Amino acid sequence: MQSESVSIGLINPKSPSNVGSVMRAAGCFGADAVFYTGERYQRAAKFSTDTKNVSGDIPLLGVSSMLQSIPDDRQLVCVELVEGAIPLPGFQHPAKAFYLFGPEDGTLSQELIDRADAVVYIPTSGCLNLAATVNVVLYDRQAKANLSLDSDALICQSRDRNNRVRVKGVA
Repeated sequence: MQSESVSIGLINPKSPSNVGSVMRAAGCFGADAVFYTGERYQRAAKFSTDTKNVSGDIPLLGVSSMLQSIPDDRQLVCVELVEGAIPLPGFQHPAKAFYLFGPEDGTLSQELIDRADAVVYIPTSGCLNLAATVNVVLYDRQAKANLSLDSDALICQSRDRNNRVRVKGVA
């Protein structure tokens, strides 16, 4: 996948379940780090749902300034429902990206939007929650990367140990 080229930033996330799910998505789609601002998540972190314990492999870093935390070699892509944003289906992901997501109960600041190399949104009726949004964006990035995958090998590597189901007629 693209482990050395993707970071995720979360502005003041409030839900530990969403942050846990973001960590799981980061692991599934090969992100190298997740940054967050604010204190709400840290207060509720003991209720985390990082069921794959991805935080042991991918750093989850609390930072005071998201703009100062963006690696120099990354393009800032803000993901937000704002006027003038690019619909995700038509967006070309940069090779090295820092995806920034707003809080579940707010929006990204104008300062962050103004600093972005691109601002994208997911065209839906209503808004998705934080974890769902991260999953959709990272999946879209992977789907557009034109990776040649050995599907069966990836399935065997990724599936739960209790899953041994096959499509009829496949050895």
